[in-house]
Amino acid sequence: MIAQRILDWLAGIAILAGAWLALTVPPDAVQGVYARVFHVHVPSAWLAFLAFGVTLVGSLGWLVAKRPWFDRLAHSSAEIGVFFTGLAIITGMIWGYPVWGVAWDWGDARLMATAVMFFVYVAYLALRRTIDDPDVRATRSAVLGTAAFVLVPVVYFSTILWRTLHQGMTIRPDGTDMGPEMLTAFLVNLLAFTILYLAFLTHRMRIARMEDEAAARATRTAGTAVEAPDLGLIDG
Repeated sequence: MIAQRILDWLAGIAILAGAWLALTVPPDAVQGVYARVFHVHVPSAWLAFLAFGVTLVGSLGWLVAKRPWFDRLAHSSAEIGVFFTGLAIITGMIWGYPVWGVAWDWGDARLMATAVMFFVYVAYLALRRTIDDPDVRATRSAVLGTAAFVLVPVVYFSTILWRTLHQGMTIRPDGTDMGPEMLTAFLVNLLAFTILYLAFLTHRMRIARMEDEAAARATRTAGTAVEAPDLGLIDG
């Protein structure tokens, strides 16, 4: 519990530090103050990739070891990944409207690939709600959670594979075009969002464990409530 509180405090402090840097970094030479949204938009997208990567690990872990912990990890991280993907889409629209003149372009490869990824993982969460048997639910979800991860590299490399409206990669293997102050602000925000993800994940894993324990108790209680008929009364 103490470790959880420390992680929560670290997440809060890091988010505040990242917000302060994002608001005080000099405006972009081309996009002006609108580029400040970058410090929320890009970390959100990166953390969505990380979250779905953890869902992949949890899904494979369940398929191999059949341990409930892996299923809880996959489920919890998928929920958080959907949250960060939604945040990336919303902040992207806020950023895109003043810069592009339109909040959403149906012909943009990055936008459409991200939307598809978002709805596939929403479907993953919906699937889990339609199956009562925990083992069947975990197995079918693990198959979908494994297959769905193919969308992550598609989204990441979409600006290279298809040249549409969306700008290219900000940080590339050969470096970046960002100035030192903007790069520092970005890295601090990326770290802050990573700590926030870890705080979310530990909380959601604890809730998932309590949900599993409550479901197991309810199953045991229902089983003991069923009594065998008194055959003596029937004979009488």
